[in-house]
Amino acid sequence: MVKKQRKPVTFRELMIYIVLVLLTCLCLFPFFMLMINATRSHTKIQKGFTFLPGGAIFMNLRNVFHNENLPVLRGTLNSLVIAGGSAALAVYFSSLTAYGLHAYDFRGKKQAFSFILLVMLVPSQVSALGFLREMLALGLRDSFLPLILPAVASPTVVFFMKQYMASAVPLELVSAARIDGANEFYAFNRVIIPIMKPAFAVQGIFAFVASWNNYFMPSLLLDSKMKKTLPILIAQLRSADFLKYDLGQVYMLITIAILPTVIVYLLLSKNIVGGIALGGIKG
Repeated sequence: MVKKQRKPVTFRELMIYIVLVLLTCLCLFPFFMLMINATRSHTKIQKGFTFLPGGAIFMNLRNVFHNENLPVLRGTLNSLVIAGGSAALAVYFSSLTAYGLHAYDFRGKKQAFSFILLVMLVPSQVSALGFLREMLALGLRDSFLPLILPAVASPTVVFFMKQYMASAVPLELVSAARIDGANEFYAFNRVIIPIMKPAFAVQGIFAFVASWNNYFMPSLLLDSKMKKTLPILIAQLRSADFLKYDLGQVYMLITIAILPTVIVYLLLSKNIVGGIALGGIKG
């Protein structure tokens, strides 16, 4: 067998690789700094940053989990319930909406899709006051339901799924399922969902991370100590009394908070890249 000779790397390609490596290091440096500071004590952190880990990792862990004002395990469970429920509802029901826009031809279809796009442009802070007053009137203050149920209508997920279906789900496939006697829900659950697994993975991750990192709405709705989420606990720890302020605890708690999202990204990174690439192509 004749071995193919590798083309020599040009100066332009070399510069591109160098820039990419530098950008990668720049993006990863805050995470590296976070991990290092999570292993250092408060006094060592105040002296300045170092590239070498400290020896206070177990002390910081003990201080975080034994802090009476910070129910970390309960806060992690609360965040998992809210983020997991929101992601599941957002992906499934918004995909149903996208399926209706893709598979049906009805009057006002373009206007409905345009309205969904307009809703995407409205920041959540604009409607926060009205939403809060409505939840108070319904007696849902200090409940997880207002943080989970609104995810049923997620304009961003609808838009992405609609674009994905346009490129990956031919209408002939839907018509064939109908001819075979399948109703719409059966066709969606048994025919469409298997095709859209990469898109489900992508939007599930994005919806999970967005809900996991959400601080604004949970801080307005949740009052009970045992119902607060991790972002609220981190904010409480950062705003603690100066004499009791412990940077080691802060960095350790932030590390604990980001580990689930990092693990999810590492496990499903192939689906993220492939799903976004295909979802951005119009059929």
